[in-house]
Amino acid sequence: MAETTNQNVQYTEDSIRSLDWREHIRLRPGMYIGKLGDGSAADDGIYVLLKEIIDNSIDEHVMGNGKIIDIKVTDHRVEVRDYGRGIPLGKVVDCVSKINTGGKYDSGAFQKSVGLNGVGTKATNALSNYFKVQSFRDGKSKWAEFKRGELVAESELENTSQRNGTQITFEPDNTVFKNFHFIPQFLENMIWNYCYLNAGLTIQFNGQKFVSQNGLLDLLRNKTDEDALRYPIIHLKGQDLEIALTHGNQYGEEYYSFVNGQYTTQGGTHLAALREAIVKTVREHFNKDYDPSDVRASIIGAISLRVQEPVFESQTKTKLGSINMAPDASAPTVRSFVLDFVKDRLDDYLHMHTETRDALKKRIEQSERERKELAGIKKLANERAKKANLHNKKLRDCRIHLPDSKADDRYQTTLFITEGDSASGSITKSRNVQTQAVFSLRGKPLNCFGLTKKVVYENEEFNLLQHALDIEDGLDNLRYNRIVIATDADVDGMHIRLLMLTFFLQFFPDLVRNGHLYILETPLFRVRNPKNHKETTYCYSEEEKQKAMNKLSSGGRKIEITRFKGLGEISPEEFGLFIGENMRLEPVIMEKETSIPKLLSYYMGKNTPDRQRFIIENLRVEKDIEEAALV
Repeated sequence: MAETTNQNVQYTEDSIRSLDWREHIRLRPGMYIGKLGDGSAADDGIYVLLKEIIDNSIDEHVMGNGKIIDIKVTDHRVEVRDYGRGIPLGKVVDCVSKINTGGKYDSGAFQKSVGLNGVGTKATNALSNYFKVQSFRDGKSKWAEFKRGELVAESELENTSQRNGTQITFEPDNTVFKNFHFIPQFLENMIWNYCYLNAGLTIQFNGQKFVSQNGLLDLLRNKTDEDALRYPIIHLKGQDLEIALTHGNQYGEEYYSFVNGQYTTQGGTHLAALREAIVKTVREHFNKDYDPSDVRASIIGAISLRVQEPVFESQTKTKLGSINMAPDASAPTVRSFVLDFVKDRLDDYLHMHTETRDALKKRIEQSERERKELAGIKKLANERAKKANLHNKKLRDCRIHLPDSKADDRYQTTLFITEGDSASGSITKSRNVQTQAVFSLRGKPLNCFGLTKKVVYENEEFNLLQHALDIEDGLDNLRYNRIVIATDADVDGMHIRLLMLTFFLQFFPDLVRNGHLYILETPLFRVRNPKNHKETTYCYSEEEKQKAMNKLSSGGRKIEITRFKGLGEISPEEFGLFIGENMRLEPVIMEKETSIPKLLSYYMGKNTPDRQRFIIENLRVEKDIEEAALV
């Protein structure tokens, strides 16, 4: 029957529809800015909208125009002012509202720009409730205002005393980015990256000044605890390539990769070439056939490449494709360019700095010993995990996973880590089986602070969790985009949360650094009309509870207040409301100056006088009040 219906569908001229640029962007926003989100993840769309605007100001700076960028961000409004040349006044409207319009097609004006497709600013315009562009140029000014990409007002040429440059103001569309909010730490990380890649540039963000004089050297200094490094940071700088690297004591590899100022979070050919080049250079320098994993274990590196006409694997420019350094067919490939640079510069550096050379050798040999010691344990643990995976009662899996590149909602894939059967039961019954999985802990996990990675294989629960996430060999095969710790908001729940944070920070810090770890916020109170349950408000704080009480009790109505003491008390029907579209997640963010060893030592190590003093000074005693009775 279905086949007959399909055959009868008329395919005529009326079936063909052309979308204008605004409609196309708004209909398929993911094509232009990746995932939407509410701002709780660093790669959510609202940050991409801001980045597209800043990129234009950065390109002006790179071309030698403007050393300062002013950025102001409030709850829902963004303002970016640069002091470059300013958009040509006759093209102010076209530059922000016509696809494939811009100055970057002229290679003489923008040699190595990241935004060559003429789409970025237009996407921000189309996805904003309010968008205003104003250009200041040689004593004249012109502005234009838009709503969701549609021009609503524009000025004639006006006289101005302001310095040359461009100012963009916008408010993201709250019908596209539901319940969005900007997280300051994400904004600061983005701004610091711009500064590291443009030494001497000053960015003033909400009154705070950001500036770097030493590029990637400053980046690694701020991302590491220099006292814990095995040797001073190696900093190598060429005309189109800058590299910084060192070895620490953490597990895994940690990289920061950039192309033309764009933070390529998924790496690409330049990062793959760097990883290959380091191994190759070290092997040849020491004349030893080291295992690649031993050379790269605990490495911390950064690479910044500038190339003409970069080719990225998506519109959001998070992964560099395979290209030449320039459009000329005779130009070297990115891979060969990076390999040759590292081979020459790193080899020379190691010959000239013998102390660094010796420390590097010791770190590699230590990794080799640790790998061999773990080999037998890993084999047994992996065999146990494979058997358990067939009937893994701890994991209630979902159908879609992050590596499923063809799945539109793969970025929504979530693993909830819960405590006990009651909480996991409620989540399991109310979850979205397509994208949400549940891993149940049997109680308080082991405090693994100070232990070696051997414990990950010896502890059955940790080993099963590692296999559920598929992160034994790094994040390349990570099965869920979000790992959410869902525990009760009581003392025991907080303790379990700390123990799980310790596990991830100690053995899989990249998971945290790359923004995959979250804390689930669940309501503390339910305020409702006992006669009409449709009038129900769930409250996440005492403040929200007071507002809900005042609202529902107007007119002398009675209200019912319930205090949730544990996740198991929340019915599956109610739980579905808290893990759906309006799920509240608190991202676990690594501040730029955070040292993981110091952090874990302070909170999870021996009970030092400093920690005792911190507990005494910050101790809060809250009286639990049973408020289930009618008020």
